[in-house]
Amino acid sequence: MNVREYYHYLAAAREQLWQFVRALPQEDLDRDLIGGGERFHNIKDLLLHITDVENHWIHVIARDDGVRPPHERPYNWVRPQAQQHDLNWILSYSQEVTHKTERFLDSAPELERPVKLVQDDPASATVTLDQLLWHVMTHEVRHTAQIAMMVRQLGHTPPWLDYLRFARPAAPLGGKDPAEEPDLAEESGRCEGGAADREGEEVA
Repeated sequence: MNVREYYHYLAAAREQLWQFVRALPQEDLDRDLIGGGERFHNIKDLLLHITDVENHWIHVIARDDGVRPPHERPYNWVRPQAQQHDLNWILSYSQEVTHKTERFLDSAPELERPVKLVQDDPASATVTLDQLLWHVMTHEVRHTAQIAMMVRQLGHTPPWLDYLRFARPAAPLGGKDPAEEPDLAEESGRCEGGAADREGEEVA
């Protein structure tokens, strides 16, 4: 699987997550579920952080063409305090960054080109664009698992965002959905239950 294919999956999973969180009560989105956390405290903090990291590494560092979020209020991206922002503002910013990344990947960039992690530091470490993109994508997966755990803490069932949901072949007309097979149904239950919670705990 290449970067473009995996990002396509992430973008589809994001849309499902965004639709889900839009239906949550505002007080749930703002509730502090990471007691003692220095940087992040609630679901909106993590949603904003995921987008900030993608924008920073891919568009600011690698391309010098970052998205400027239409600030409702100034915020520190290290400690976003996202409860001050409306959810629709966060998701609008996220959609803009997503579309920008999709256009960039569709342009077939040179994935082996070097990228300095600190542009104005001659001694900065250098990675390939491919490595940087995978860093951003795996970062999102970790925090999405954390959001799923927080959703469960609030008493809700998070959407199933596993790769197989998006990659499995469509059921033939009048046929059986592969997700209804016992092995996949069992796997789905594990992913929505204990496995998702354990992964969320690792990044809390």
